[in-house]
Amino acid sequence: MPNLLTRPHLRALSALAAGAVFGIGLAVAQMIDPHKVLGFLDVAGAWDASLLFVLGGAVGLAAIGFRFVLRRPAPRWDDRFHFGLCQGIDAPLLLGSALFGIGWGLAGYCPGPVIASLAFGNAEAWWFVPAMVAGAALQRWQVRTPADAAAAPG
Repeated sequence: MPNLLTRPHLRALSALAAGAVFGIGLAVAQMIDPHKVLGFLDVAGAWDASLLFVLGGAVGLAAIGFRFVLRRPAPRWDDRFHFGLCQGIDAPLLLGSALFGIGWGLAGYCPGPVIASLAFGNAEAWWFVPAMVAGAALQRWQVRTPADAAAAPG
């Protein structure tokens, strides 16, 4: 019988558990409801400030958690922490942020909540997710380097 508690298995299980807790939190906070999110984003109209408590709780918990976790030399089931390489603010970051914000403001969805809302059979999410995946694939295709293209099969 194979040992299911190897490092890669534990890493995958911890990622699954974190994703499940995140998805449940999004559902409990009603962030999978685009009307709730659009109400939060409508600061000039009928503003629903209740998501500020969700944001505040998430930021506070993350700030405390990072203080403890980053004291370790590496994660429990990996060799090192994996941080993004980009350290500055550049045009692609600003453009991507603007597009994300515009899309979020128009649709009321961002990637985490829309994935979580698939479990509730939300018809809009079944249209939104393929468009989101296509956009991600287009971005990856657009930024491919010649080395990436040479290494790709076919």
